[in-house]
Amino acid sequence: MNIPTILDNPTLTFISILIVIIITLIITRLVAFLMNKMNRFHENKAVIYLRDIITYIIYFIALMIILQFFGINLAGTLLSLGIVGIAVSFAAKDIISNLFSGIILIIGKSIQVGNTIEINNKKGIVERISLRSTTIVDDNGIKDIIPNSTLTNSPYLQYKTPEKFRVDIIAGLSLNIDIEEFKEYITKKISEYDGILENPKPDVYAKGITFEESQIKVSFWVKDFNSKDKYKLIITNEIRKFTQKGEKNE
Repeated sequence: MNIPTILDNPTLTFISILIVIIITLIITRLVAFLMNKMNRFHENKAVIYLRDIITYIIYFIALMIILQFFGINLAGTLLSLGIVGIAVSFAAKDIISNLFSGIILIIGKSIQVGNTIEINNKKGIVERISLRSTTIVDDNGIKDIIPNSTLTNSPYLQYKTPEKFRVDIIAGLSLNIDIEEFKEYITKKISEYDGILENPKPDVYAKGITFEESQIKVSFWVKDFNSKDKYKLIITNEIRKFTQKGEKNE
């Protein structure tokens, strides 16, 4: 179909361009409204990336139409660069693979923000899903950025919600401190906090002994991943209080 250029009828061309812009804005806002309203995408933070890429595609199509009013056939230019496009596609195949994998993850909702997953011996909470990669945070707060193509092409474990989170604290006790007495004290203190689970029960493990101290590990489980640092600080302080008390009794 031949579209009249600006040289043929400037007034008609201007009106046509204005109509294209208005229709583009209506369509993009309608897409955003529908995606926000659909239960399938409700409260899914990752959907914003899918919405953005659809919006960019609509803008690109509108740009191609507008350029034709100025006598520029962008589609034909792109087709004439087909060989270059093939070369670029090979160079960017990983990016494209991750892009489509991201769209599959977002639409299929197989993985969502807040889920606990384990893949390639890496376990953590899904913090962010973008079009190219998924970010998970492990128990130590370390972030792993996983390409989306890995998630769609490799097996992974998905834990039930809510997933329990273990906190480990390594400490050194003076040799004059009875470890059994310490264990009784610290497990009782840990059980006093509502944010710490009763099951699995908190426990104390021996890690080793030197001429100066007994090395132990205190382990407990928290209900909420985001509170693990809070309770790690609290229980560390409880350990400090007990060790100070033991030193005063020397």
